[in-house]
Amino acid sequence: MVDPLNAWWAQQLVLCDWAFTPDPLTVPAEAAVERLAALGVTDRGELGWCLLEALGTGGSSVDPARLLAGLEILALGGAASWIGETRARAWAQRLAEEVSAHHSTLDAWLEALRHARSAEGWVRGDDGFFDACEALSALEHDGDGVTWDMLREWLATHATPLELWPTAPEDQVWRLRAAFSPVVELPAGPQDWQGLEAWLEEDWQIRNREDLVRSLLWLASQGDRQAWDLDAGRLVEADGATRRQWWEALEGGERDYGRVLQGFLDQGEPLEWAAWDWLRLIDMAWAGACLGWLETQEARDFAAHGADLVLRRYSDWAALARAFQRGRSLFEGRNLLPSLEADWLLLLHSPVSPWRPALQGLILEELLEASRVALRAWRGDPRHWILALAAVREPEFGARQGPLPDLPAARREEARGYLVETLDLHADEGVEALSRYWLPAQAHHLNQLAADAAHGALPPAETPFGHPIADELASRDALRQASRHAATIHMAEKFAFHLQMAMDSGDFDAGRLARLAEALQGSLCRFYPDARRLLQAWAHWESLLPEPEQPPMVAEIRWHLEDPGSLFHWLDWRGGAWLEPGPRPTLAHFTAMALVGPLNSPAWSLPQPESERECAAIHDWVDGHYALHGESELGEFLEYLIEVGDRQEYQINYAPYTLNHGRLASEIATLESGECSEEEGAHLLRLQRVRDNEDGCNEVDLAAWDIAQAVDLAIAGRQLGWLGEVAFLKLLERAHGLAGKHYAGWEEFARGLYAGFSFFMGETPERESFLAGFRQALVAWLSGAPPLAGAWASIDFPGARPRHWAPLHIDTLPGDSRTLH
Repeated sequence: MVDPLNAWWAQQLVLCDWAFTPDPLTVPAEAAVERLAALGVTDRGELGWCLLEALGTGGSSVDPARLLAGLEILALGGAASWIGETRARAWAQRLAEEVSAHHSTLDAWLEALRHARSAEGWVRGDDGFFDACEALSALEHDGDGVTWDMLREWLATHATPLELWPTAPEDQVWRLRAAFSPVVELPAGPQDWQGLEAWLEEDWQIRNREDLVRSLLWLASQGDRQAWDLDAGRLVEADGATRRQWWEALEGGERDYGRVLQGFLDQGEPLEWAAWDWLRLIDMAWAGACLGWLETQEARDFAAHGADLVLRRYSDWAALARAFQRGRSLFEGRNLLPSLEADWLLLLHSPVSPWRPALQGLILEELLEASRVALRAWRGDPRHWILALAAVREPEFGARQGPLPDLPAARREEARGYLVETLDLHADEGVEALSRYWLPAQAHHLNQLAADAAHGALPPAETPFGHPIADELASRDALRQASRHAATIHMAEKFAFHLQMAMDSGDFDAGRLARLAEALQGSLCRFYPDARRLLQAWAHWESLLPEPEQPPMVAEIRWHLEDPGSLFHWLDWRGGAWLEPGPRPTLAHFTAMALVGPLNSPAWSLPQPESERECAAIHDWVDGHYALHGESELGEFLEYLIEVGDRQEYQINYAPYTLNHGRLASEIATLESGECSEEEGAHLLRLQRVRDNEDGCNEVDLAAWDIAQAVDLAIAGRQLGWLGEVAFLKLLERAHGLAGKHYAGWEEFARGLYAGFSFFMGETPERESFLAGFRQALVAWLSGAPPLAGAWASIDFPGARPRHWAPLHIDTLPGDSRTLH
């Protein structure tokens, strides 16, 4: 039995210089592909556009010539197996419906075609078109073939919804790919995109599956939009002069981008363009499917992820199209918004557009959830935590997601240079050396300052040694703004960056670096339940304590907070057992290490044995200052400092003079009257200081001087390997107890330390400078201004009554009895 639709369709193809055949899809596949190429249809993507263009925006504006061309291209596409028979018939029926709706008779249809051909410059007889029209007209009038009335009757009895595009729920995501070309049939294959591999290599430097996956993950999480968003954010707040200065600093083609961006600002255009990245993500997922680089489900998951992000940001297709147009404008350096209506006319207004269904609700929630699981799996290893944190400082790390890339030699050398020049970290020190940059006590200190600041319980600004600088005091007081945010991220992000550079260098054991990354993940998951809490905490602490001489990264951090595609939102937040990248001291041990005071930099973590290179410098310091050459000598001297120390020398050799001023004056006069040896000169200096009660040396307990030296030397001994962990911790406990016996608080301890530092200082022309610097440091340690100068302001003195407020989280050191759990 003759199929009326097929027969009518075949009759129309006679007008395209086809020989009549009952089935329009019987052209040999190879010949069909050649004919399609001759018509400019080189792949199935272009076929989708041709079908969409055939119907235009519907109504009276439909071009009869395009309808006829659509019937021909559709027949060729079906014959070439680019489109299945069922889909081809659906499109043929839709085209037939459009023809029938606008032309009441065959003659009216043929007349409309002749007018269209005439408008194109057709000359009668040039391709047999006129003869074909005459033949069809004669057939119609004789009642042969499928007449116009028969067609209309058939269409009326088959008026059902047509599946012009893939309709399976899991395939709906490909409707978004129509921004580039409509997906008319599945599965994807080489026929969908001609020259795809060459395009990927030339425009994207993508040569294989691994490159493609990294690009997909980059588009989802960062893309071009991050840099544009940050530029726009800065320019919104800038005045005209600053904007001009910014534009003039751009180079080459970047100035075109800058001009477009400033135009958007001037016009009040929404500064949002994420669709540019997320629709390209969907397009690239389709490319991967076409090449077979991605399995069908993998491609679908990537595309659904792009759709998921789109659905979070845009309410409808029009908003999506305009945002994409803005992004494309910035990318190409020319404002394309004036052509928005023309560029998106078919997708937004065609009656057969794949965008006819509403954007919201297009994808089933279970499919979106499956894509979320898949995308988190791609970022599931701890390495992606390191990338996420490091990419805030260096956005280029965002392109490293997915399969581990091979780094060029130049990049590895750059990483080695950073480790050596910035951290003095060398490959022969091993992975363990990185633990020195894990500073849990620093986080405890900051958290405590913030809690105290929130309750107005910070130490007084006025100290016995002076007053802190106003800006530094303001920096300390402002910490109250972060009282609800754990401070570990402030330290951990720097550790992550160092860890990433160690990974890049290729000089450290990869397995042990991976274990450090896992420990970092576990630590952050313990203190922050999700990406939002972590990023909020980071932004607060970064605003309060930016890197010296560096602009704060608050804008960069908040970008990750606000962008739904940011890698932070797609990490594995489950964490594992809590293993830290470095040891966490108890509060008592941290307090004991703080007894060093300004004699050295604050000790924010327990010391560990160092490498030979680092030990050489420490050994020189120990030898130069104390003439100690090994474990036994160090042990004896530490015992001396704890049990006797310089304080006994003062008590025996100098304290008695305070009771006999005449004898003191006589002794000084005798030494001043003749030549003095070096030892006698030192004795004279100390006698003069006793006479003058310089820095209160006769009134305060000098044990602090011995205690500080003992702890300082013990830390050095631990780093040299001269003290084992047990011996080191025992020394800390003894120093802690000794301090508690001699002093009631940090201020009293500071007086003793300063008096000892002053009294036992040798002859030097820089004495006043050294004393002034030490006083300034003591001000900072006592007041906590600036916050990271020292630790005394955040911890209770050994044996003293607790005075600090409990932080509102668990980011504290073990042994803190005030922790809220």
